[in-house]
Amino acid sequence: MAFFRNDTVNWLNLHYAIHALALSASEAFFASFLLSAGVPAPAVLGVIAGIFATRFFIRPAVLVLARRWGLRALVIGGTLLASLQYPLLARIHGVGWSLAGLAIVAAAGDTFYWTAYHAYFAALGDDEHRGHQIGAREAMAALTGIVGPLLMGWALTVAGPKAAFGVSALVMALGALPLLRTPDVAVAATAPGAFRAALPGALLYAADGWIGGGFYPVWQIALFRSVGERFAAYGGAMALAALVGAASGLLLGRWIDLGHGRRAVWLAIGLMTVAILMRALGAGDPALAVAANAAGAVAAAVYAPTLMTAVYTQAKASPCILRFSMATEGGFDAGCSGACLLAALLLWAGRPVTEAILPALIGAGAMLFLLRRYYAGATA
Repeated sequence: MAFFRNDTVNWLNLHYAIHALALSASEAFFASFLLSAGVPAPAVLGVIAGIFATRFFIRPAVLVLARRWGLRALVIGGTLLASLQYPLLARIHGVGWSLAGLAIVAAAGDTFYWTAYHAYFAALGDDEHRGHQIGAREAMAALTGIVGPLLMGWALTVAGPKAAFGVSALVMALGALPLLRTPDVAVAATAPGAFRAALPGALLYAADGWIGGGFYPVWQIALFRSVGERFAAYGGAMALAALVGAASGLLLGRWIDLGHGRRAVWLAIGLMTVAILMRALGAGDPALAVAANAAGAVAAAVYAPTLMTAVYTQAKASPCILRFSMATEGGFDAGCSGACLLAALLLWAGRPVTEAILPALIGAGAMLFLLRRYYAGATA
């Protein structure tokens, strides 16, 4: 398997697997834990929308620091900063100043980590093996996603939130260690035309963010309620979904690299559409909700290599990879904050959670158009 011969990408994927383990044992419980801590569902989604909106204003600082320290230092620093939000999450009890502090720390950590990480991965990956490498990364993340939710569901029930989220934060911080074996990537002081060149990627990420708003935080609330607001059952549903989706991304990544990107788009968006509809229809019914959650994992495993192959390839060809990543992450912030805010307003108005999930179909339609256009151009 030639795509495993890039040792740098292998270290990056090991880092991501550890990071994904911590995320599956913390971020996956973010909305559900806030709900259990007495934060009303509309307020939970309002806070998440606020986090993504705040990220937009923090992001210029990433460029300032990256020009001085390079991308590797920012990925390491972002990893450590992002881990700090979970001990704060454990201390939330209803709406208050502690919730506002959590939102600020979460916004800062996620901004530095994801903006730098995506640029770093795009710079160090191989264009000819891009789909393989992303598929391997997502498969590793899916495997860790089997263990993380089970452990977190058990720990929240037995040990309590402070111990559970504290261990998760420690695991995330340890994920920085493999990055000590990867090279640095410098960032140019100036890059004329970089942000204009990033517009296609920003549009892709805006559509992705709109999908993500209904597909993740809104669904976390729906699934948590569907399983009786029990953390052990919620973690079990998440673990089952990860098990079902573990191999899908790796297989599709190879398919993309063989030149079948346009067909992969239809498959990925088709599965995503089915998963969105299943989640909307299954909310409230335990068995249907668990099945919809598993379908969502398969869709995500197929969807991620299809999207990220396009984004990373465009990023590496752009005048500046980091500035490209800043623009795309800004697009995601706009899309996801908008979707979460719409969902918060719908729930505040007393509408069922189904109606808060269905707008994700709009993003899926936009993504189908944008990805088909990209892969048509790439094939030509």
